Amino acid sequence: MEQLKRMAVFATVVDNGSMVAAAEVLGMTASAVSQQIRRLEESTQISLLHRTTRKLTLTEAGATFYRSCAQVLELAQQAEQRLAELRDAPVGELRIAAPVGFAGARLCAALAPLLAAHRQLRLKLFFHDEQIDLIEQRIDIAIRVGNLESSSLVARHIADWNSVLCAAPAYLARQGPIDRPEQLIGLDWLSLSANPQPQQLILRGPGGAEQRLRIDSRICSNNIIAAREFALAGMGISLQPEPEIRAELASGRLLRVLPEWQAPQLGIYIVTPRRDAQPAKVRYAIEALRQHLLAV
Repeated sequence: MEQLKRMAVFATVVDNGSMVAAAEVLGMTASAVSQQIRRLEESTQISLLHRTTRKLTLTEAGATFYRSCAQVLELAQQAEQRLAELRDAPVGELRIAAPVGFAGARLCAALAPLLAAHRQLRLKLFFHDEQIDLIEQRIDIAIRVGNLESSSLVARHIADWNSVLCAAPAYLARQGPIDRPEQLIGLDWLSLSANPQPQQLILRGPGGAEQRLRIDSRICSNNIIAAREFALAGMGISLQPEPEIRAELASGRLLRVLPEWQAPQLGIYIVTPRRDAQPAKVRYAIEALRQHLLAV
């Protein structure tokens, strides 16, 4: 590394015509610059500069060596400029991981304006309901829903979405009126879970009442959209994020079950591998996602 520094000093001396001028550019003293040139000549065992009281000139070896040093200095400057671009403007590849339920219009609405405004930004999306390793997959941003496990990742809480117990009209017609939480036991549950074991459902109702129910799932899926499709097909009851089923509720394709009882909200988080020194592409994308998810 010291040799690279001396090469940069040598190229700066040649570019500026003197050690005094190079020292001003480099923020060094003229004697320190002279010392770096002397050590460079000692390490290469060849004279690079002819020194007179009036000027410096390159030796033949120095002229050849300067071309290589100038290329090294130019590459270093380009690398520094590239880092500045990454820091100051959204450029390069942005890698985002999200649950499969976000694969529709939601992410597009949040990120399309950002991509349209910054033509040098590219986007790569990874949709998994299972959590993936952000470091191994080089993920810049992950959107995660629900309770987060403790980790070294940085999580930003963005919003809380209501969860809605819902079913298709045809299923509810077959089951008859559902007026109390206890009636939910034994119904056909469509669960977002890869685990077929019974799950606990917590409901809070009027006057602060609370019910804890042990739910056996008839259909388990690790994909929220699959659970929703089975609910639409009249196969049972599902717990769905309210923003994701507004159209179905408005059209009557899905109906709320026990609307006066509320399941726990779903926390929405933006997760990154680190908090500090984020490139511009990550900062801009976090803000775009935050504004859009808050507006739901």
